[in-house]
Amino acid sequence: MIEWVGSVKTYQYDNRRTLSVELQYYRMEFTVLGWPPEAPTLRLDYRSFAYAGKFVLSSVGKAVLRTEESSRSPTPTSSKADTYIDSNESAQDQSVHTDTNADAGADTESDPYDRSVLAALSFSADRTDDTTLCYRYVSVRADKRGNGLGPHLAAALTPHAVDRGYDRLRIAVNNPFAYEAMYRAGFAWTGRETGIAELVLERPAETPASTTYEQYQSGLDIYRNRDYDGPESTFLANRQGSDPPELHTAVDADSPPRRSQS
Repeated sequence: MIEWVGSVKTYQYDNRRTLSVELQYYRMEFTVLGWPPEAPTLRLDYRSFAYAGKFVLSSVGKAVLRTEESSRSPTPTSSKADTYIDSNESAQDQSVHTDTNADAGADTESDPYDRSVLAALSFSADRTDDTTLCYRYVSVRADKRGNGLGPHLAAALTPHAVDRGYDRLRIAVNNPFAYEAMYRAGFAWTGRETGIAELVLERPAETPASTTYEQYQSGLDIYRNRDYDGPESTFLANRQGSDPPELHTAVDADSPPRRSQS
């Protein structure tokens, strides 16, 4: 799947949405690099991707959105304003985990990193249910966060999961931005949390999950009770009283529209 994609950022203030469009376009391709247990390794620059070290493992499958930008382009680094958008972690978590691949950070004559990757997703079967595929990590390159690449990538993998025989998809998220992004990919909160306080979201593999206003807001309330500061707090306040977000355009066009369950 190859398409031309514009760099678009959306900001919300006082429940009003302002759209800012950067007139820069790039050629983007979705690729499944491999399935577990023998997927290829993926070398991502730890300065640009959260949890970069997790993608080196061959025991997890990997899918990417990539572009034909030059591999010698400057290394994009995370800015404070963008660290929280569309990633699978909070801004604080990003600063904690940026050294996960620090041993590979030294400059060398041959660049060890795949500079074409814009976003990466790792996945493997659930340990107790081999019909459920678990999304393990979603990581968007620092300079591309806020453009919807997280939900795009999560949605693009779904038909491939169906082809591999999976009935259900699951992801656990630890911040409200990832929660929102996965809702856009057709996931919905199950009402469950992991042992490390991540919210568990699921969807059928073939169709987006049905959800309700109450279900969506109850998940956000979990985050509101955690007393976030900064952009998370602003985001949660802006989403107060809002319906679940619209599905990303990458969600299978043949899927029925998401319907609320009363």
